[in-house]
Amino acid sequence: MQNLVFSQIDTETLIDSISKKVLDGVLLAINTHQPPTEAPDRWFDLPELCDYHPDKPTKSTVYGWVHDNLIPVNKGAKKLRFLKSEIDNWIKLGRKITTTEAANEAANYLNKKGF
Repeated sequence: MQNLVFSQIDTETLIDSISKKVLDGVLLAINTHQPPTEAPDRWFDLPELCDYHPDKPTKSTVYGWVHDNLIPVNKGAKKLRFLKSEIDNWIKLGRKITTTEAANEAANYLNKKGF
């Protein structure tokens, strides 16, 4: 980094010099910034899904979910395959609503119907 010595410099030249240094720094930061890379999506077979799922369900439990169409699944060659991103979304959407949330939803529904 260069040391600047200011002696009898006009304001416009000082502003231009500072602006150029700031712009150079911003351009350098933009050009060297690497966006975070997301991990590639992956496929789970049944045992991997059982290990990955937070509740560690048994194979028979997962077979029940598949039979009842509760879990996103891909079938092929007599094998069940589960996509990690779909499982993550399914787990997030599985949240149960609270009693207060249910009461609010019921009240909103009744208000819309004019009761």
